Amino acid sequence: MLDIAADLNRWVEEGRDFAVATVVSVGGSAPRGPGAALAVDGEGTVIGSVSGGCVEGAVYDLCVQALEQGEAVVERFGYSDDDAFAVGLTCGGVIEVLVAPVAADAPDRAVFAAALSAAARGGAAALARVFRGPAELLGRPFLVAPAGPDGDGRHGSYEGTLGGHPDLDRTAVGESRALLAAGRTGEFVVSESGAHCGSAVTVLVESSQPPPRMIVFGAVDFAAALVRAGKFLGYRVTVCDARPVFATRARFPEADDIVIEWPHRYLRSTETDPRTVLCVLTHDAKFDVPLLAAALRLPVAFVGAMGSRRTHEDRNRRLREVGVTETELARLRSPIGLDLGARTPEETAVSIAAEIVAARQGGTGRPLTGARTPIHHDVPGGPSRAGAMV
Repeated sequence: MLDIAADLNRWVEEGRDFAVATVVSVGGSAPRGPGAALAVDGEGTVIGSVSGGCVEGAVYDLCVQALEQGEAVVERFGYSDDDAFAVGLTCGGVIEVLVAPVAADAPDRAVFAAALSAAARGGAAALARVFRGPAELLGRPFLVAPAGPDGDGRHGSYEGTLGGHPDLDRTAVGESRALLAAGRTGEFVVSESGAHCGSAVTVLVESSQPPPRMIVFGAVDFAAALVRAGKFLGYRVTVCDARPVFATRARFPEADDIVIEWPHRYLRSTETDPRTVLCVLTHDAKFDVPLLAAALRLPVAFVGAMGSRRTHEDRNRRLREVGVTETELARLRSPIGLDLGARTPEETAVSIAAEIVAARQGGTGRPLTGARTPIHHDVPGGPSRAGAMV
């Protein structure tokens, strides 16, 4: 439900009653992953989506029912060969959906409110809810914030309870914080005593993280189009160039930050993490070589550099001369972008964005027509759709 946090947070502030349907489990091919949500308020207003349309009429009815009865339910939707018009996923997959009411006077309303407020602000938080287990625990919210510097998990780091059992809550803190640190949405299974087992209570954890960073080095014409593509993909985009005449707000109105500095110096001083994307568009050795020598040694998600194949070979030679290893060079995506035949800045930005998405999701970049590969890739240990990406 954190994927629609901004709208739900507004509903909370307006005092509305609403019910939220959240995808908690997916099998086979399905349009949306765990964490995808649809909500209905007391007036019948709908926001969000759980399936791209194929079961949403039935999910809407379940939300209305949950508002009327005040009880959470879990419903399974799958494909029906016997009745083509039955409610189901025509793509052949199976999803489980947790439908939970969030009334204005509900005792756990404050926990939902805190989670939605944090996610709407772009803050870090993990929302845990039981979706398999005793009926009285279904949908109970438990909010976990990041660990503090001292690693203490008990002081101001969580709100709510999954059922009043301290061992269960303790386990939920640890598991939720691990998923939050990875920026992932996922599930874990515990017994009521808090010991891991194969039954009893299954919990979905939705993670919300601040937007990942895209740093575009080189205030060239192609950079303006890439800034727009990066914003579209949900990145916080910084443009960095040492030349103040080119690095201007007028040229890059959609950038979050514009930095006038030598690229390698800025990279050494700024904060990056394993979701950060670095795009080097300068294709000038005096900028590229010191910058890439630093970038290829950082634990970031993606390092790509623009240039012809001749530029690429010359740049690799120069990088080797300054001590960059073959293992480090293997991380460099150059020439940057997928082979789309792109020529214009906008087409080139699409090509670069497509390679970034493929790297994030484990895609091949090949056409889906005639391919036998899965449409939706599951990257083991990788980021989820709920708030994390490279």
